[in-house]
Amino acid sequence: MGQPPVEKGEPPAILHGRNPHDGEAPTAGGTNSLSPITNHGGPVMSGTITAYVIWYGNWNQGNGTDTPAGQQIVRDFLSNVGNSPYFSINTTYPGVSGLVLRGAEYTDTGSQGTRLTDSKVKAVVSNAITKGLLPNDTNGVYFVLTSSNVSESSGFCSRYCGWHTYGTISSSNIKYSFVGNASRCLNGCAAQTISPNGNAGVDGMISVIAHELEEAATDPNLNAWYDSSGAENADKCAWTFGSTLTLLPSGAYYNMTLGSRNYLIQRNLDATNSKCYVSLHGPQ
Repeated sequence: MGQPPVEKGEPPAILHGRNPHDGEAPTAGGTNSLSPITNHGGPVMSGTITAYVIWYGNWNQGNGTDTPAGQQIVRDFLSNVGNSPYFSINTTYPGVSGLVLRGAEYTDTGSQGTRLTDSKVKAVVSNAITKGLLPNDTNGVYFVLTSSNVSESSGFCSRYCGWHTYGTISSSNIKYSFVGNASRCLNGCAAQTISPNGNAGVDGMISVIAHELEEAATDPNLNAWYDSSGAENADKCAWTFGSTLTLLPSGAYYNMTLGSRNYLIQRNLDATNSKCYVSLHGPQ
């Protein structure tokens, strides 16, 4: 068997006709029910999901985005998203608990070069697991987060902002995801160029990480929850942020607070009524 299909479920905003501009609120999105999403027989990720991070490339630059401070924004998000009102939307999919833990992380400064392919992304994950640098965890999602000098040849910035899939690594079914630093293409992979945490590239990544994490939870093997066109839960609400947007003095918008930080994160689909929300049973 070859490489499994990759769910490139996060097309750039520009492909949705939502090229963001400074000073304009991100797209709120509709409040009507969307076409139904159904389970196609595959499993979901039950119990507590552990999110592992592989920092790929050069995350110690002086460019204001690929920095230790930028990494901390990601850590803070992954430490607080589990069981949050936002991620609990996924509990509307039977078997998904909504629990997420931030797991171990590993830095790969460029073992596969600065121009990745889908197969090279898998190799990055495989190397981390087979060399014992990260645990072998079938209930984990391994995020390959690339610095802004790294491209992905199958279409980062032009066809997608991130994706998730699965593969057999060390005889285990491993779920993993690619998310690139949005500073490489802010007008395509970030909803705003001024961001809540002062790092538009990483703040843009956070929204994509959330998108891929909830799709991995509800469709880990690409055979569970999706609609007739193949769109997964987060795809249905992509690049919409709800009506409860707050404007900061900096000019950045946010729609949720997790821990001590504000974030602007794409809505997710409630399976019970096929509507997009920013929190479980909360505002749309």
